[in-house]
Amino acid sequence: MNENKKSFEVVSNKNPRAILPNTLTIIGVCIGLSSIKFALDQNYGLSIIALLISGILDTLDGRIARLIKGTSKVGKELDSLTDVISFGVAPSFVMYFWAINELGKFGWMLVLVYTVCCALRLARFNLTTIEDNESWKINFFEGVPSPAAAGVVLLPLILNLSAIIQFENKEIISAAVILITSLLMVSKVPTYSLKRILIPRSLGIFLLLGIGVYLSLVIFYTFETLFFTGVIYIILIPISYFHYKLNSSAIFN
Repeated sequence: MNENKKSFEVVSNKNPRAILPNTLTIIGVCIGLSSIKFALDQNYGLSIIALLISGILDTLDGRIARLIKGTSKVGKELDSLTDVISFGVAPSFVMYFWAINELGKFGWMLVLVYTVCCALRLARFNLTTIEDNESWKINFFEGVPSPAAAGVVLLPLILNLSAIIQFENKEIISAAVILITSLLMVSKVPTYSLKRILIPRSLGIFLLLGIGVYLSLVIFYTFETLFFTGVIYIILIPISYFHYKLNSSAIFN
């Protein structure tokens, strides 16, 4: 007796190259989720490192998929779902265990608000389309992207670990940062899409040098470097807003 059966395929036979970027995505979410376990053990430094590695893998999986022509619909959906975990759930839990649990029910509410805003931001991103006559918009995100938001949310903890300055009322400061970042994620404030930056081949050697210097700083001055990186990103938000408005006015004029 013959029956029509559909086999379950993790990776389509039509595009087996998708397995590499999808594997990186899975590894990234496992590492990101592990940051919660490290926070439970009060090893907050390792939590930050885990989320940093997860962010790096999130950047690499998309680039590798496009490079080897291994993009797929499964990969796109998987990437969004794992981003909610790695950059929505995990950072909010880390901050909850570190500080905002002292705010009681309000602290838990902030965890829920941040995670929901992250999910909404990713859902909107997946539905965003750019018209052919507005190709310049590809250089901007609408709202703060979830990986960047995770980094901003963790800044109070990173600052505390860096020992640059010690501050009191960490739960109040952390709560304010989480609330503002949540609003920025679901806002329509244009922010730079750093993934779209194209470096001329003539400047490739300087890019590699810069990456080497930055990685050296991360290795030897981990939390200090991450903190100033986050501050620079925050400074770029108003700059990207005015840059976007300038491009918009130039098109319409």
